[in-house]
Amino acid sequence: MDELEGGIRRVTLPLPTRPGHVHAYLLPGEDGWIVVDTGVGTPDAKEAWRAELERAGGPVAAVFVTHFHPDHVGAAADLHELTGAPVYQGTLDYAQCELVWGNPAWSERLRDWFRLHGVPDDVTAELVGQSSLYRPFIRYQRDPVLVEAGEYLDGWELVAAPGHADGQLCLVKDGVLVSADHLLPRITPTVGLWPASRADPLGDYQGALRRMEELAPRIALPGHGDPIPDPAGRARELQEHHRLRLEEAVTALGSEPKTGYELSFALFGDDLKPGSRRFAVAETLSHAERLVNEGAALRQEDDSTVSYTAA
Repeated sequence: MDELEGGIRRVTLPLPTRPGHVHAYLLPGEDGWIVVDTGVGTPDAKEAWRAELERAGGPVAAVFVTHFHPDHVGAAADLHELTGAPVYQGTLDYAQCELVWGNPAWSERLRDWFRLHGVPDDVTAELVGQSSLYRPFIRYQRDPVLVEAGEYLDGWELVAAPGHADGQLCLVKDGVLVSADHLLPRITPTVGLWPASRADPLGDYQGALRRMEELAPRIALPGHGDPIPDPAGRARELQEHHRLRLEEAVTALGSEPKTGYELSFALFGDDLKPGSRRFAVAETLSHAERLVNEGAALRQEDDSTVSYTAA
């Protein structure tokens, strides 16, 4: 546990996959700590959190989930059981959390989605298998307190940060932004198109980055990596990254239709493990759809395949 400015504590929890860790934050509040994000619900998660909270001292007044990805929501129920504190989560984010983690049919839906975008059946089986690895360790809190962007939690404003997850919410107060996976210091957050996601996640992300420029917080506390001393500057860097990636995607498209799977090799290379290929396909699709919205690409689809060409 690290102590940061303003009495904020940072808890770094291990992950079995890259980037190898996730940060949760303890924000001081009037009635106790606000725990932001939870890590994965591994068998020892509750005891690990018990030790961290004893080290921090004082009661927990609330648990806040920024978004439904495994490393952020996975131990929410453990923390609720341990502390008795209410769990807060965005309305849209909780709906997607239930759809993905509470729905046994999700794997089949994901399988159909990859097939639709050109992934061969043998590769699809690997990709879906990878996506199911975390499922036993997702202990999200059923029926949390639902919140919306623009509301406040003990003085912290909830700010919409779609893109990486449609319903992701950040918290900001006195120039400090708890940015979750919206702004990361050294890596680019994955912005992918998935079944049941919003139609243009990259467009959403670009808009949310511009909003962060306007907010201009002094510092951002990310879900992975070190604090970001210039969040507005980092937001501009991420916008430039995606501008260049869109140019690459336009160059890779031609008059012959390409599926998202085929296009992912042009954008992300050949040497990816199944887990990485899964995210590469999703991110390729978000860029292809952004190009369609900009008029730079065309989408062709029938009952079995979706493909893209240059406009």
